[in-house]
Formats: sequence, C-alpha cells, structure tokens
Amino acid sequence: MNEKLSPSQGSARLSQDREELTARVERLASSQGLHATAWSSLTLFRADSVGAPTCAMYGPGLGLALQGAKQILLGQQSFLHEPASYMVNAVDVPVSSQVVRASAEAPCLCLTFRLDLQCIRELLPGVQLRRSAAVSASGLSISPLDGSLLDPLLRLVRLLDAPRDLEVLGPLLERELLYRLLTGEQGALLAQIATSGSQGHQVSRAIDWLRQHYDEPLRIDELAARVNMSASSLHHHFRAITAMSPLQYQKQLRLYEARRLLLADQCDVATAAHRVGYESPSQFSREYSRAFGAPPLRDVARLRLADAGSAA
Repeated sequence: MNEKLSPSQGSARLSQDREELTARVERLASSQGLHATAWSSLTLFRADSVGAPTCAMYGPGLGLALQGAKQILLGQQSFLHEPASYMVNAVDVPVSSQVVRASAEAPCLCLTFRLDLQCIRELLPGVQLRRSAAVSASGLSISPLDGSLLDPLLRLVRLLDAPRDLEVLGPLLERELLYRLLTGEQGALLAQIATSGSQGHQVSRAIDWLRQHYDEPLRIDELAARVNMSASSLHHHFRAITAMSPLQYQKQLRLYEARRLLLADQCDVATAAHRVGYESPSQFSREYSRAFGAPPLRDVARLRLADAGSAA
C-alpha cells in the first residue's frame, strides 16, 4: 500500500480488503478441513461448526483468522485468535486448538503462511526493527492486523487464480510479506529466533534437536552444551518461548507421535509407547490419559467417531 491514506480511509481500506480476502478464502476452501494451495507456503482452513480441542504442532508461521475464532492453548497460556488480528509463531510448539466460533452460515476461516527463517535471515541486514519493539515472552504472539501486512497477503491470494503470474510474482510477495512482519510488532521476536548466536536461536536449535531425537533419553546438560548454553539458561529461555520445560516439550512430542501412530493403525498401544521412547506401557497410558483426557484406545475411537461425523 504505497498511497497515503487518512486514518478513516485506512480503516475503510482495511475492512474492504479483509472482506475480499475472506470471500476468496471461503471460495477456495469450499469444504471443512485444511486446504493446500498453489503456493506451497500458504494453507487455508475451514470449519462449519465449533469443535472439540485438537492437538497440533504449530511450526514457524503467520496465522490470520478471517471469520469465526479459535482458542489456542500453549502450556498454560491461552490465546483467542479472531478477525482483526494476526498470530506469529516463531518456533515449533505443541498446542491445543479449538474452533470456538463457527456456523454453516459463517464458517471459521483461517489462513496460515509458513515462515522461511532463512529468508528472514537474508532480509535482516536491511531491516530497521521498531525501536520500541521488545521480544515477546512467548514464541507465539497475537497482534492487531494492519493494512501493510494484509495487502501482500491479499495480492498473493489473488494470484492463486493466475498460476503464471504466481510463479513470477509469488517470491516477491513472500519477501514483501516477511519484510512487513519484521517491521511490525513481532519483528523483534522473529529477528531473535533467526539471528545466529542469540538466545532465541539457541532455543530454536534445541527444539530442532528434540524433534529429531524425541524417542531418546533426554539429558539437559548435554542438550545445553549442544546449543552452547548453560543448563539453567536453556531451561529459563526454553520455558519463556515454549511455555514448557524441555522435558515437558519432549513428552508432548512423544505423545503426539504415539497418537498419530495409533490413529494410522500402524501398531498397538504397547508398540506405540516403545517406538516413541517409553519403557513402561503403563506410564505411557497414564501420561496419555492426562494429556488427552482418555486412555489411548478410547481417545482414538473418539477421534475417529468425530472425524466420521464431520465427514457426514
């Protein structure tokens, strides 16, 4: 948005662009669930009714709620993601997500844009971060949406109907979008995660290691040494960003993977427990029940029943 607008004109333009983007997403996501698009970083979501909490792993990304609302839990932190705001997630975190506002007449519509941290690193030398910007206490944050961020997103979604233009202009719009994020409220958070040697980047490296080795025994001293931090510093900054300790994070990864294996009918409960790193199936069942509200087999049966109801 290059032209200078008065506050009232800017507000009207923002509302108009949001309405257009909402209409386009509703057309492209014509059925419930996640929808891939011609631009691989961009994913759309639709729900026609409120639902039960579901567990998910949120990777680095920008989230935009266009209609309806979602309640997102990260550890003990709760976020309401609704229109007129955008959500930035700087690292991989396990969350509980629930659609809390949706109907057939006004479905919950969301847009997710996966962030390329390497591209962010390339942009950083030419970006002047906001002087007042402070790094968020959490790797997941919500800020008010403004036109400078909405504009490149809308133009990118428009190009989904023009594949040849998308191929040429898509990369330019993606860089513009990342630039707008870096110069916005969440820029300092993204810059710290992306900057080599920063505490945020060290935590990000620890998260990457845990995701690749979640089924192995965790020794905090060794993990801290691996990312060039003291054990106490890693614990403090890891909790600040993810709202949980490294051990709690590993447990979430294990339980989410076990749930995925059981839903895919790839093994029985004892085998799933062993594959994700548990030595005791009974301990696995106890921790699974605490995390998901029911023992493994009952939880999986409940999820399949809910999926069948949504499909019908």
